[in-house]
Amino acid sequence: MAFLLVAISLVVFATLAMRESPLWQWGVGFVAIGLLSGADFTQSGAVYELGWFAYVLLAIGAILVVLAVKPIRMLVLTRPVYGAVRSILPKVSRTEQEALDAGTIGWDAELFSGRPDWDKLTKIRPLTLTAEEQAFLDGPAEIACRMIDDWDIRHNRADLSPELWQFLKEQGFLGMLIAKEHGGLGFSAQAQSMIVSKIASRSVAAGITVMVPNSLGPGELLEKYGLPEQKEKYLHRLADGREVPCFALTGVHSGSDAGGMRDIGVVTRGVHNGEDVLGVRLSFDKRYITLAPIATLVGLAFILKDPENHLGRGEDIGITLALIPHDHPGLDIGRRHYPARQAFMNGPVRGKDMFIPMDFLIGGTEYAGQGWRMLMECLSTGRAISLPAIGTTSIKATLRTTSAYARVRRQFGIPVGIMEGVAEPLGEMVKRAYMFEAARRLTASMVDEGQRPAVIAGLLKYITTEAMRDSMDDAFDIQAGRAIQDGPGNYLFGAYQSMPVAITVEGANILTRTLMTFAQGVLRAHPYLLAEIQAVQNQDKRAGLEAFDAAFGGHTRFMLRNVVASFLHGLSNGAFASAPNDGPMAKYYRRLHRYAQDFALVADWTIVVLGGALKRKQKLSGRMADLLGELYLMSATLKRFDEEGRIAEDRELVEAIMADRIANLERIFGEIFANFPNAFFANAMRLLCFPLGRHAQRASDRVNYRFVRAVLRPGAFRDRLTTGIYVSTDPNDVTGVLEDAFVKVTEAEEVEARFVKAARRGVFERRLDRDAIEDALAAGILNKNEAGIMRAADEATDRAVHVDDFGMDVLKEIEPPAVE
Repeated sequence: MAFLLVAISLVVFATLAMRESPLWQWGVGFVAIGLLSGADFTQSGAVYELGWFAYVLLAIGAILVVLAVKPIRMLVLTRPVYGAVRSILPKVSRTEQEALDAGTIGWDAELFSGRPDWDKLTKIRPLTLTAEEQAFLDGPAEIACRMIDDWDIRHNRADLSPELWQFLKEQGFLGMLIAKEHGGLGFSAQAQSMIVSKIASRSVAAGITVMVPNSLGPGELLEKYGLPEQKEKYLHRLADGREVPCFALTGVHSGSDAGGMRDIGVVTRGVHNGEDVLGVRLSFDKRYITLAPIATLVGLAFILKDPENHLGRGEDIGITLALIPHDHPGLDIGRRHYPARQAFMNGPVRGKDMFIPMDFLIGGTEYAGQGWRMLMECLSTGRAISLPAIGTTSIKATLRTTSAYARVRRQFGIPVGIMEGVAEPLGEMVKRAYMFEAARRLTASMVDEGQRPAVIAGLLKYITTEAMRDSMDDAFDIQAGRAIQDGPGNYLFGAYQSMPVAITVEGANILTRTLMTFAQGVLRAHPYLLAEIQAVQNQDKRAGLEAFDAAFGGHTRFMLRNVVASFLHGLSNGAFASAPNDGPMAKYYRRLHRYAQDFALVADWTIVVLGGALKRKQKLSGRMADLLGELYLMSATLKRFDEEGRIAEDRELVEAIMADRIANLERIFGEIFANFPNAFFANAMRLLCFPLGRHAQRASDRVNYRFVRAVLRPGAFRDRLTTGIYVSTDPNDVTGVLEDAFVKVTEAEEVEARFVKAARRGVFERRLDRDAIEDALAAGILNKNEAGIMRAADEATDRAVHVDDFGMDVLKEIEPPAVE
């Protein structure tokens, strides 16, 4: 009877928790179990003998039923908790609130909820381009890539060639996001991302040059917030390249800390064009501003003060944005930085006691003080497009060249790519190429549907650029001496030099990961936390209490459901979790649901236990961001596999990606539990999430090796992994020479095998003073046609592995551009 009672109790309480039942139903449940516990069933019927445990259950039930009455609950529960929470929950600053308001939530909120609505993922549009966008990719973008000489750009000119600059302007590359009605191309986020990717696969400096005007810049700000006369004056000129924009945000003493900005504008009267007008007197010192040295139009962010209350809104107006012509009196631009020896234009922008009229403010005085919200709304979309495109294309381009080189380059008589030691990093490059392209296209599609995925954009920026760094390191390890010898024939070094730039800009990864992603994500995407914070910060205490009562009740039910759901999914390894379909990846969708549930529980308890201290627990916050990243990569990978028609050749690769992500998730969860500052909650989370322990393993060496072998051959599999990059077929081109050798060596594979086997038997020797192919022909190992095939492969290989050398005085003669 005792066992049955326990079983019934667990079922009742689990059901109530999973249904997120209201208080009165919990009260009824406790009363029912209390009465049942005192019953003794005999042949003559039920005899009640209530013991102390039954009375406890009945008392709890009665209390819960009473608390279900709102006036009583508000008096005895909500008010005390409300006061306590005010001291625990983090306060949201103005800039944080504006950043939260700027973005939207979507799939990230589903992951934070622990029970994802799969429609929110599967119904996001697949990769979609218009005929015009595809034609641009196949036409002007392809032509631009052929015009690019990365060595010339970064070594001889420290700039794009005049011809390339002119082509980019004439074809509208700098105005892709500007609407057609204003002279721009009006392209989708997906198209912009793919065009930037293609250009950057040829030259990162050229890619950044195209990226910046279409990311955070005056064009988008004017489109969204500009006055009609501002749009009329500038948008057409920005679209056709007559105006080159930059945007000055980063200050010397305020990198990622906008609230610490020291750049000040004071509302006052002054003289402009000979007239006394109301305006702003500015003093600012900005740096790291891309395109600044050649900009004709400077966007500027500053803190606006109005001590004489000219605007009627008090002294502290807030962050404000202005648009200033490059030749405006007092504006100091023109010098340049030299970031990581990259050729894209970047430099400081300064001004001291510089006066501008009010009509220089973007959106006029109506938008004065709203600059941070304006920037965050643009950045939430721009960041989702720009650096994920750069990072993803670098991942794919390094795989393209490294897979070819690993097949062409032989050591110990075999291609280096089939050596297990080389295949290991090459396998990681293959997996990164598939999943980060999946994440890039998914995020761009979100933007095209009108989302502003601020949290996902920041997350994707840091995980993609970190993966770019990993793939580049792997490429250098595999290509070794061929990679490190810089020169006109080096196709890796320019992108390698750009890695610190990608890691640093648009929010340094170290801060994006440890300070911003999870902290903003949990505030924005948690189903109840933001409502609770806003309630306790509400100046109207009565309204705040009402709002807090609703949010706190929902949060409590959410926590109880998380406890039960995490434990049940942990026991079953997600066997009863949901999936959007019954396809071959259904089990991985269910695993994704299971780990999203664990993430929801741990995220919730982390913010509840740590409260405002979370900002100081940055290692823990960084690991939570890593969990979110793994869940997002799983989501994007599964969606790509389904959308591409579940290609059989890709299935094993996708399963390997899933195995690695799951192993990483369990490892990161373990690190969180081991470092959680409260041992009780750490052990409770460990038990609830992993009641049977953590046992996930990464994909096996055998599985990884199979798809490495597949990528060492030309074909659709390799092409899908490197889709969207520029692929040259010109044997005289820096990457075309490698593609040419790759094809010819593969075609000579069977002939080469006999040739190598004969050489090992000592039939002939491979020596520089002899023609081994002629010796093989003479020995009857090869016929004349086969000798031709072998010679073509040999000659192509020699061209592919060639490295540049220079005269002793050539490099000394090169003078770098002036560096400040």
